[in-house]
Amino acid sequence: MQAVFGSACAFIPWFEGFLVMRFLTAAAVGGSMVTSFVICMEILGGWWRMAFSVLFHLPFSVGHATLPAIAYFAKDWHIFQLAISLPSILSLVYWWVIPESPRWLLAVGRDDKAIEILDRAARINKLDTSTLAQRIQSISIHKNKTKDVENMKKANILDLFRTPNMRLKTVCMYFIWVVCGLCFYGLSQYMGQIGGNIFINVAISGLISLPGMSSCIYLMGRFGRKRTILSSLMLAAVSCLLIMAVPQTPEWPKATLAALGIFGMSVAFPTAYLYAAELFPTVVRNVGLGSSSMCARFGSMVAPYVTSLTTFGFFVPPLTFGVAPLVGTLLCLFLPETANTKLPDTLEEGESFGKKINKTKTTTGSSNKGFIDEDSPVKPY
Repeated sequence: MQAVFGSACAFIPWFEGFLVMRFLTAAAVGGSMVTSFVICMEILGGWWRMAFSVLFHLPFSVGHATLPAIAYFAKDWHIFQLAISLPSILSLVYWWVIPESPRWLLAVGRDDKAIEILDRAARINKLDTSTLAQRIQSISIHKNKTKDVENMKKANILDLFRTPNMRLKTVCMYFIWVVCGLCFYGLSQYMGQIGGNIFINVAISGLISLPGMSSCIYLMGRFGRKRTILSSLMLAAVSCLLIMAVPQTPEWPKATLAALGIFGMSVAFPTAYLYAAELFPTVVRNVGLGSSSMCARFGSMVAPYVTSLTTFGFFVPPLTFGVAPLVGTLLCLFLPETANTKLPDTLEEGESFGKKINKTKTTTGSSNKGFIDEDSPVKPY
């Protein structure tokens, strides 16, 4: 879809048709990003799950930073559109390379297929497979959980709002994603309007997110998901609010603070991906992460309009970009920590997730064993 509809944008002669093709291209991009991230999170575990949740986003920033170079040499927008669309054809080889998620297969009762995939992976990694089938069947989700397989298969977005704890976590996570979309893309566009060379400004806004995303591996491993996203949102909020206090000329103080805000959001965005993937249970993880990503698109749609509000005063865009993450910071306080925990699989586990951790910490001072990933090489701090 990315290759077909993206390339069609370069040739379609009607503006209305162009908008339809762009819409379908965006749907394909959003779907491929969310689905590929969920597959990574459900195949990996322990430290690797955290590390790859960050590494997954680095090519996004590289692509962002290379757009000015492509635009500089492809001055005609038709050629530019083809240059960014046709490479998607290469991803078709994934059909033969990427396996189905074993965790999802177990959640819907397809144990044999899950064992087949895990057995192949174990043999490639030269691991003992003699007891693999027995171990998988002993933890089979559809045999040990009270929720039957048919109900698991029918789980949908409404299940995110049926119970109070799940509803609270969903609403908080949705707003945090709106903030990520609004501020990340809004500040990137704000950088392009500050002044100077637009190609250099856009390239800097892409490159500045690379160190932010890279630092997520250490920050989430050392301080957990909750404190990492809370601190990064606070950094972005303070940086944007300070833009109103610096002189309008010269432009470098504003550009520096905006870049610092982008750095904060580049830490918050990949953290939000992993945080949401670990909060939502397996049976609704894809729809939970997908709907969260959709909320971020609402933020990114509003971002250009917020950036253009300088006509009402220079302070309006930085004020908006500062207040939004500040509210997101407060909502983080209602979410549980997910570092070094076993991912919830059923809706019951999703509802109790956070409740049990908090209850156990207050009564015994230790984490609930039922929600600790005992195979994780990273120990709780």
